Formats: sequence, C-alpha cells, structure tokens
Amino acid sequence: MKNKKTFILAESAVLLGLACALSLVQIFKMPMGGSVTLLSMLPIVLVSIKYGIRWGLCVAFLFAAFEFATGLGTVMTWGMSPQAVVGISALDYFVPYTLLGLAGVFRKTGFTGWCTGIAMVMFIRFASHFLSGVIIFGQWAPEGTTPIVHSIAYNSAYMMPELIFTMIGAVTLFKAPYVRKLFAPEQAA
Repeated sequence: MKNKKTFILAESAVLLGLACALSLVQIFKMPMGGSVTLLSMLPIVLVSIKYGIRWGLCVAFLFAAFEFATGLGTVMTWGMSPQAVVGISALDYFVPYTLLGLAGVFRKTGFTGWCTGIAMVMFIRFASHFLSGVIIFGQWAPEGTTPIVHSIAYNSAYMMPELIFTMIGAVTLFKAPYVRKLFAPEQAA
C-alpha cells in the first residue's frame, strides 16, 4: 500500500512537472492574458483520469499555483486594484486550473468518458475566464461591444484552440494500446 502511494505521488509529480514545462511553450499569447500552449493541460487531466478526482484536484491545484506564480508579474503590470487582482487570482488562475482535476469524473466509462471529462473541464475553464472577462476586464470592451460579447470572443480566441489541441493530443495518446492500458483508471491508494 505504501509503495503504491509513493508510485502515484512520483508519477503525479512527473506529470505535474511536464505540465509546467509545457505551459511555458506558448504557441500563441493574448495581450491581456491567456495563451495556447503545447498540451500543458493534458498531463493534469491524465492524473485525474488514471487516479480519480481527488488526486486530480490536488495535482491541478499545484498546477494552478504554478500558473499563478508565473503569471502574477504580468498581472501586476496592468495597474489593477487589489480587488481586481484577487478576482483575477481566483477566476483566471486558481478556479479554472484547479478544476481541471475533475476530468476523471467519467473515467470508468472508458474512452468516451475520458474525452467527455476533458471537454467538460475545458468548458469549465472557459466559463471561469469568461466570468473574469465580464466582471473584471469588461471595462476594456471595445466601444459598441458589450462585456459579454467581448469576453466570449476574447476567451474563445485561445480556449478553442487549446481545447482542440488537448483533445487531439488525448485521442492520439488514448489510441495507442500501450498508453490506453497505462492510463486505464486505477484505484488511488
């Protein structure tokens, strides 16, 4: 039992490190935050799919902390009020990235459940960024555009490619028999 927990912890740490490294490879970066990365969320959702949402949420929270730490410098240059910084911290970092850990909610239903879980958490992430866009960044909506429309357009510009790339990466991985067996749901220790 102890060795299994150690193995899960070590594998989760490796996947977390991979996710952090991949998040630094930005294919496209938006001017007020948000980017398309090289499959940075895939390792996080794999932890949740393999070991369940408890492990997934823990690893995803650590990933959220990393994203916050690497993005805080940029946020501070925007001249936001303390309340806005707290809102950005919650809605653009801790909530959306931590909830990636819910990807394993349908993990026992196989390939379809894995893909459904990934799509679900990517939508939840989009919804959190959308709320931030309306509540905090709505003041920068172009004249004649409502904050809602602006937030949908802005966040879709990077979240749709991120969703598509993550799904392509997941399907490609899951199609390989060895990988499918490797990431088959296990009971976490």
